[in-house]
Amino acid sequence: MTATRPAEPATAAPASSGVVARHRRLPRFGVPALFLLGVVLGVALSALSGFSVVLAVVYGVVLGTVAVYLGTRAVEGSRKALDRLVTCVVTSAFAVAMVPLVSLVWTVLSHGLKRLDGEFFNSSMLGIVGEGGGAYHAILGTLIITGLTAVISVPIGLLTAIYLVEYGTGRLKRSITFLVDVMTGIPSIVAGLFAFALFAIFFGPGVRLGLMGAVALSVLMIPVVVRSSEEVLKLVPNELREAAYALGVPKWRTVVKVVLPTAMAGLATGVTLAIARVIGETAPLLITVGIINGTNVDPLQGRMATLPVFAYYQLTQPGFPPEFAIDRAWTAALVLIVLVMVLNIVGRLISRFFAPKTGR
Repeated sequence: MTATRPAEPATAAPASSGVVARHRRLPRFGVPALFLLGVVLGVALSALSGFSVVLAVVYGVVLGTVAVYLGTRAVEGSRKALDRLVTCVVTSAFAVAMVPLVSLVWTVLSHGLKRLDGEFFNSSMLGIVGEGGGAYHAILGTLIITGLTAVISVPIGLLTAIYLVEYGTGRLKRSITFLVDVMTGIPSIVAGLFAFALFAIFFGPGVRLGLMGAVALSVLMIPVVVRSSEEVLKLVPNELREAAYALGVPKWRTVVKVVLPTAMAGLATGVTLAIARVIGETAPLLITVGIINGTNVDPLQGRMATLPVFAYYQLTQPGFPPEFAIDRAWTAALVLIVLVMVLNIVGRLISRFFAPKTGR
C-alpha cells in the first residue's frame, strides 16, 4: 500500500503587526487650502462676468464649500464629507449674519466718535444754533423715563408671572396668557397712542409728560417681563416646592423663600433685557413726551428730551448748516448703543452673581 502523506497544515493568516490600519485623512491644512482654492475660483469667475464684491463673496463661498465637500469625499469618505459640508454651511450663515452687525457698529463708530467729547455730555441744546451743544438733557430724560418704566413694569410683570405659574388655573389663566401674547405683538406706535389718549382724558389733548412716555413704554415692557419670568419660573424643579410643602411651609412662603431665590438669576436677566428692549423706542416718545432744548428732570411737568427722539430730530430737522446736527445725531445713536450694551453686561453679571451655587 502506498503510504499517505500527512496533510500539510493550512497556511496561517499573517500575524498582525499591532499597528491599527488608519483611514486616509486630509493634511492639516487641506480643508483651508481647498476652501481658499474655491474662493480664488469664485473671485476669478466674478472678474470674468464683471467684478462685483457681493458676487465674488457669493461665488467664493459656494465654490469653496463645494471644493471642501468634493475633496473630503474623495479622501475621507461621504460621512466626513457631509460633516464638513454642514460645517461650511453653518459657518457661512454665521458670517452672513455678522455682516450687518459689523457694518452697523462700524458706521455708528465712524460717524459718532466725531462729537463724543465732554461738551456732548455736559451741555444741552438750549440757545445752540449750528456748532456745539450736547445731549445732556436727553441722556437724563432717557434715564428718568426708563427708570419710571422699570418701576411700573417690573412689579406688574413679576407678579403676573408668579400668578400664572404658581396659582393660576382654568379660564382666567388662559385669558391672561392670551392677552399677554397679544400685547407682545402690539406695535410701539399703538402704545404711544394709548398713553396719549389715556392722559388726554384727564389733562386735555395737548398734554406732554415724561410720565406719559413711561406708561407707553410700560405697555411694551410688561409682556416681555411676563413671558421671560414665566419661562424662568417654570424651570424651577417641582421637587423643591414639594420638599417645602412636606415641611409644612405655606405656598406664599415657598414662592418667596424657595422659588424666587432659585430663579433670581434668570429673572434679573429677563428684566434687564426687557429694559434694553424699550430704552431705544422712538415712536411712543414722539407722541407722549416730545422734545425740548433745555433740561427737565420732572416727569410730571411738561415735555422732556430723550436720546431716541433727540437723534430723530437732529437728523430730520438739522437746520443750516446740517453737518453739526447730523454729527450730534450719530453720537446720540452711539451713546444709546453703549447704554444697551451696558445693560446686557449688567444682566450677565447679575445672572452670574445670583446663579445657584452647586459646588461646596
